[in-house]
Amino acid sequence: AFPEDGSVVFGFNGNSSVSPNDIFAVSIPADLCAATGADVKQCALQQITRVNEELLSGLDIVKPEPFQFKSSDGLVLDGWVMKPVGFQEGKKYPAIIQVHGGPRSAYGEAFYHEMQLMTSTGFGVFFCNPRGSSCYGKEFADGVIGDWGGMDYQDIMALRDVVANTPWVDDSKVGITGGSYGGYMTNWVVTQTDRFAAAVSCRSISNMYTKYGVSDIGWYGNKAGFGGRDLWDSEDFIMERSPMRHAPKVNTPLLLVHSDQDYRCPLEQAEQFFVALKRLGKTVEFVKFTGENHELSRSGKPWNRVERVEHIVEWFVRFLK
Repeated sequence: AFPEDGSVVFGFNGNSSVSPNDIFAVSIPADLCAATGADVKQCALQQITRVNEELLSGLDIVKPEPFQFKSSDGLVLDGWVMKPVGFQEGKKYPAIIQVHGGPRSAYGEAFYHEMQLMTSTGFGVFFCNPRGSSCYGKEFADGVIGDWGGMDYQDIMALRDVVANTPWVDDSKVGITGGSYGGYMTNWVVTQTDRFAAAVSCRSISNMYTKYGVSDIGWYGNKAGFGGRDLWDSEDFIMERSPMRHAPKVNTPLLLVHSDQDYRCPLEQAEQFFVALKRLGKTVEFVKFTGENHELSRSGKPWNRVERVEHIVEWFVRFLK
């Protein structure tokens, strides 16, 4: 809003311990403040509402710490780490890697309630923007096209090396989770390596061949993501890059979370992977939410959103703590 007096009303948590101009501070579940002055960096702030004061006063909010690291081919990537609440030097902690969806999406210094819940439960959280992410130009974003499970996997494993070299992390207790494309990558990771002690895959993809015909993104969306490869000319490649093909290699305990009205990554993707892993005698569980869709984690019914994160945290507590 732009009132006649020249003030600007915007969302900001006035009780945060960080600067009003800090991107992370502005992203925290916000109260309203009025900023007056021509220069936003020099403006005066007046807090208007305090609807979150009681909630935030009883919470320990962890700010992501940025760092950079190199992938296997030398590409420099952005990453962030969030230490567990109550962090103590000299103590070892379990950790979780988060993989974003998209793949044309991006993480940053923002408030993610799921990650905050993990840090409050005693986990360190690591996340990054592997190739395919947005915000780094077209060439970087296109880096995953036709190569799902290729160099993007190498980027995630390079982050895994960062976690392994972090002194306060117990390297035997590292988990991985993600949703949508991040769910695909979680499924893919556990078929390629045993370096994770637990995994949670949300609204995921397990079989790109069958997904060509059932996703609301259209067969052309999947074909484009796989570099123009089609079912009848590239079956071997499409299946080679599908976690389903490698199900016998899975040794990591895996929790699959999916919604029955998910038409972007349809329910059958989780169902067939779950059945395959159960047939193979693997440690796997499947949680299905009825009446929810691909947006469960963001705009699902509040009680289902709560139950979803409870399942995720419980799984990691079970296998990492």
